[in-house]
Amino acid sequence: MAAMRKRFASVCSSSSAEEDSAGLYDSAAMSVSDPASEQEHPYASLLCCHSVQDSLLSSNSSFTRYRGILNWIIILLVLTHAHLFLENFIQHGFLIDVKKVFQHLIEDYNTCSSVSLILGANIFPITALLLEKSQEKGILSHANGQHLHLVNLGLLLLCPAAVIVHEPATSTGGAFLSLWLYTVLGMKLYSYQEANRWYRQAHLADADKDHNGSAAQKAHSEHLTCRDLYYFLLAPTLCYQRDFPCTPKVRINNLLHRLLEMVIVIQIMVGIVQQWIEPIFQRSEHSFSSMDITMRVEHLVELVAPTHFLWLLVFFLSHSSLNFCAELLRFGDRHFYGDWWNATTLIAFWKNWNIPFQKWCHRHVHTQLVGENVPSSRAELLVFLMSAAVLEYMFALPLCNCRLWIFAVMMFELLVAVFLRDYFQGNYGNGLVWLCLLLGPPLAVITYFHDHYISFHHGHPSPSSPLMSDHRLPSTFLLEPQ
Repeated sequence: MAAMRKRFASVCSSSSAEEDSAGLYDSAAMSVSDPASEQEHPYASLLCCHSVQDSLLSSNSSFTRYRGILNWIIILLVLTHAHLFLENFIQHGFLIDVKKVFQHLIEDYNTCSSVSLILGANIFPITALLLEKSQEKGILSHANGQHLHLVNLGLLLLCPAAVIVHEPATSTGGAFLSLWLYTVLGMKLYSYQEANRWYRQAHLADADKDHNGSAAQKAHSEHLTCRDLYYFLLAPTLCYQRDFPCTPKVRINNLLHRLLEMVIVIQIMVGIVQQWIEPIFQRSEHSFSSMDITMRVEHLVELVAPTHFLWLLVFFLSHSSLNFCAELLRFGDRHFYGDWWNATTLIAFWKNWNIPFQKWCHRHVHTQLVGENVPSSRAELLVFLMSAAVLEYMFALPLCNCRLWIFAVMMFELLVAVFLRDYFQGNYGNGLVWLCLLLGPPLAVITYFHDHYISFHHGHPSPSSPLMSDHRLPSTFLLEPQ
């Protein structure tokens, strides 16, 4: 009897080892077909049917095939929001009207100052090119050239702000477009002059070694052309270099595909704003700063879902537009974002959300600070503070409503990222990231648009918005009075 138990134990242990690698039923079948096992006992594989293993949904399990659960979640979300859309349609009717967008765009008093700003932006890159050529020819010293570049960049950043503040006829959509264009242009021109300075220093060093300064100077001056500069300004990147990687040809099918994506996404965004977000704004009579806490929470909860969908659509629109531009220019580097949706920490999300901006910050801010003996952690903090300030500036100025809510929310997310990263890891960390995206900066941004809409329609500017004008149109020309 003892010998029989020993044989069963040995068979069970071997069977258990096989199950860990091949699965329960596979190892049972293998044991049945094993002649050695059949000689010991014909039912050993059926008697030993347990092994040490984790449940599939436990955190220790290596199971990753959740496609069925993902399909279930997608179907549930579609059915849930179809119900919300039907309820919205029954209550408010069909509110989507794309004509309002085009009517706003062709109004003269709304577009004149914005068009002037956009056309006038060409002055600054031409000035930067002339300064680079002057330094190349020895007309300007390095120090004087750097000072004039900084003056040019300072005027570039002040110009749209001055026009938006002092020109009440500028529409909100035009103000946004002008400010974002000037901000991107400023970052590109800063990279342009910095990179050319590095190239110049490298060529001077090579000339000293090879005693062939004229050849190095000629090679450098060949790239100081309007064509090279404007290719960089139109390319979907913020960091300048010579000889960008290019694809062999423009793929027309890919180009048309991206264009169709942009058209469809813009229509969906207009529909979400006019059909879903605007009715919530219309039920408000006060700005968020003057609401009581209960009403404020109620409105924020109502705005979470449409704001999050709108934010995801903005990301997809960026994906389509950047790839469209890259395809049109045959620009080869199309690594515009990483897999931020899999990020397990907020820091990982920030590093993968906007790769061109991260490259620019690392190349021209973080590396320079570290080169000045600033600790790397402090340099990263300064880069993050700069990013939060720029985001606040680019939304607060066109809406003439600076309350530092976006900046404050990003600071709160920084605290969450620092103090909770050891407690939320893996899937829990990814869940925390998505929670912060739902309740983070996009929701803070929509509160700015809410208060701007209320100020426009009720005719009483917010106390913290002394620059608000009755001529300023609401929320990027998508929200119109009914």
